[in-house]
Amino acid sequence: MKINIPTPLRAYTGGEQTVNVPGATVGDALAALTVAYPELRQHLYTGDGKLRSFVNVYLNDDDIRYLNKDSTPVVATDTLSIVPSIAGGTLSNAPRIAGGARGI
Repeated sequence: MKINIPTPLRAYTGGEQTVNVPGATVGDALAALTVAYPELRQHLYTGDGKLRSFVNVYLNDDDIRYLNKDSTPVVATDTLSIVPSIAGGTLSNAPRIAGGARGI
């Protein structure tokens, strides 16, 4: 099966955008990925082996959290996509309310 690697994690896969791995489940495929690229493990999993909360994994177009998570069965023609959550931003252009109204 094919795993799409997001740009921030490609440094740990030798620059590869996609990696082919074996596996019968999502968990098997991710395990094979981290065996092939051990440095990637710490970016995907917590110390106790749980997928990090800010790492989203999609099987084809479906979020695995709404399937059977890492127990979700896969076939060779499936594609997994790892999508790190994006946080941050700014409120500098947002209108302020009450006690310092700006832009209202």
